[in-house]
Amino acid sequence: MTDRTIRVVIPLAVRKKNGRPKILPPADHMPAETRAQDAHVLRAIARAWNWRRRLERGEASTIADIATADKVTDRFVSRMMRLAYLAPDVLEKLLIHRIPPALSLNDLIAAADLPWAEQMEAVFGAVGPRTD
Repeated sequence: MTDRTIRVVIPLAVRKKNGRPKILPPADHMPAETRAQDAHVLRAIARAWNWRRRLERGEASTIADIATADKVTDRFVSRMMRLAYLAPDVLEKLLIHRIPPALSLNDLIAAADLPWAEQMEAVFGAVGPRTD
């Protein structure tokens, strides 16, 4: 090393995840684990909205038609379709702000049956999520 050499230290860590090495940033730059959105929730909501649009456009006339086309049971479609009727403010926090729900996917589906005014507290907890 000479006097003109600049040494840059980046405190990265290499950890194996699912058998593959993964480079992790320092702990103070890591997103909080609780703020990570579950991809299953996002896919389920997208799927429910796709089915809802197909019904509204007349591409499918019944839930059974959708179930047959997507090779799932009609009971599954009717349960998952509830996600397309979540309150708009709940959907905004889930999809735009990517705030994970305090519930499992099954509990989120059950929360969709609640009145819109009660869904925010049921989905995100009593205090409610911060969006900043």
